[in-house]
Amino acid sequence: MNNSSKSQEHVGRARFAYSMGAFGHDAFYALLSTYFIMYVTGHLFHSGNKAFNDHMILWITTIIAVLRIIELLIDPMIGNAIDRTHTRWGKFKPWVVGGGIISAVILAALFTPLGGLNVSSPYLYLIIFAILYIIMDIFYSFNDVGFWSMLPALSFNSHERDKIATFARVGSTVGGQIVGFVIMPMVLFFSANQNGGTGDDRGWFIFAAIIAAIAAITAVGVGLGTHEQQSLLRENKEQTKLKDVFKVLVKNDQLFSIATSYLFYTTGITLVNSMELYYFTYILGNAKAFSILGGLNTVVGVISVLTFPMFTNKISRRKLFYGSVSMLALGLLVFAFAGHSLVMVLIGAELFFIPQPLVFLVVLMTITDSVEYGQLKLGHRDESLTLSVRPLLDKFAGAVSGWIIGPTAIAAGMTAGATASSLSASGVTTFKLVMFLAPAIMLAISVIIFATKVKLDEKMHAKIVDELEQTWGKQFTKGNSNEADSTDETVAAPKPGVTEIPAPVAGTVVDLKNVSDPAFASGSMGQGFAIKPSDGKVYAPFSGTVRATFSTRHAVGLVSDSGIALLIHVGIDTVKLHGTGFVTYFHKGQHVTKGDELMEFWDPTIKKAGLDDTVIVTVTNSEEFDFKQLIPANQEVTTTDNVMEVTKKDQEK
Repeated sequence: MNNSSKSQEHVGRARFAYSMGAFGHDAFYALLSTYFIMYVTGHLFHSGNKAFNDHMILWITTIIAVLRIIELLIDPMIGNAIDRTHTRWGKFKPWVVGGGIISAVILAALFTPLGGLNVSSPYLYLIIFAILYIIMDIFYSFNDVGFWSMLPALSFNSHERDKIATFARVGSTVGGQIVGFVIMPMVLFFSANQNGGTGDDRGWFIFAAIIAAIAAITAVGVGLGTHEQQSLLRENKEQTKLKDVFKVLVKNDQLFSIATSYLFYTTGITLVNSMELYYFTYILGNAKAFSILGGLNTVVGVISVLTFPMFTNKISRRKLFYGSVSMLALGLLVFAFAGHSLVMVLIGAELFFIPQPLVFLVVLMTITDSVEYGQLKLGHRDESLTLSVRPLLDKFAGAVSGWIIGPTAIAAGMTAGATASSLSASGVTTFKLVMFLAPAIMLAISVIIFATKVKLDEKMHAKIVDELEQTWGKQFTKGNSNEADSTDETVAAPKPGVTEIPAPVAGTVVDLKNVSDPAFASGSMGQGFAIKPSDGKVYAPFSGTVRATFSTRHAVGLVSDSGIALLIHVGIDTVKLHGTGFVTYFHKGQHVTKGDELMEFWDPTIKKAGLDDTVIVTVTNSEEFDFKQLIPANQEVTTTDNVMEVTKKDQEK
């Protein structure tokens, strides 16, 4: 077998292993976040003493909520611990495999009464349950953070990363939704007693054990089937602390606004999604029919993952958000008044489910864009802290919804031994108020906050990035030391001497005055040159430090060891791509050597979007230097050809 065939085999194995890992990962999470509470309220306590059963359910749901909130405080430390991990197997795989196996074993154990302790010694049971649950949750978090953080380590090729990510998104969507498709048929199949269509302890345990085994096996598969590429470029120098997250939230008003809006949204959505099985079991009296909804969600979820870029390219985020929430509201309304009609229930549930991936995308993109907003407003960049906000909000929403469901199930009479025929009219009303009215209020609050407080859209973000690009580097000129201090970019004054700047990318030289961006063409962003690229790899033209980074990955600001502030900007208006087609190999503050690869871009992506792919290179502190172009326009160059000569003015005679 030749090297090319071996490489293709390795790539195919990595894609399959990682996508199956995503499948098992999200199947596990669906079981834990959505269906475990159903087992607790309906099967864990059936002593015959209703008061005792209800009391224990309240204790368990409270313990789960409190522990999940406590785990939020631990989350940043988990990320830091993974960053400091160095083993022969890599940084991430030990946590993916170890965390996956340990959390799977414990979750399966939690689907048991722990040898009857729940009745014979209830308070000892609560203590053991709390210990097992927090251990399980922590190791699951290690698995979760490690799994999704290892994607950049699987390949330095941007196209291959996109393919792996696509496979993983499909795997995670199928894994998360297919549990709903198979849960009740499998639970009832393995149950010795059908219990009016809700199954029994044995059925729930066997099903949980199967999902846990799948999660553990696929985690091991990730360990065996993938290879982490080691590089100093991926070393993380930042330590994330929860208090720092709150500081960024308070100071960055747009991040705070979108986070607050999303908090109400995700809490409402999670509450409805977690209560759907209750509706099918206790309102419709047809738990098996829930598999129809699970099947529909699996298919629709995959389609949404593969097609949502079409929406974002044609519809503004704001319109997409309002349209998606409107469909959610319509689905919630149809669902609320569907009664015992399975067809109407399915229509309402699907209308409610379809827009959820789109809203998630809008929120994720807005949070990402708030990185540059905060950079412009506060004078420093808080990328890792900003991007850690959304997962924390989702986990908090899961904790709150679980806390609500326990008392609701008790109040509605949906506990051990209950069936659809045993529920009272008041119990049904109580359940529907919590499942439909409470989330509707949360969605309304979310929309109001989004409409009145969230101002950051695509156009505003493009202007912010443009302003950052235009102003970056000015702090390195004479008399601007104060500004440099305020932005954490204090740099020594430019040193005397002559520096030759090669092309950072291969292609054809273009005069700067002829580029289609007026700001660059006018010279207001500094003197320099442009390249019509023939290749997608961008290299450091000199040794220096990375001083400016952008979440859109389309540009980088370098300061040479001699004090030259250089902006390399790939394409014109490519900020609109929001990073699609770009991959970077640096972090802010990193020292790079001349010839180091800085980034890659996929030229067809730029052209397909109707954008200009010209790479622009400008010295943003041009006032300090004189310039001489060494290679005229229309001449082809490689990254070893010196295009421009930069001379410190003080040196001229």
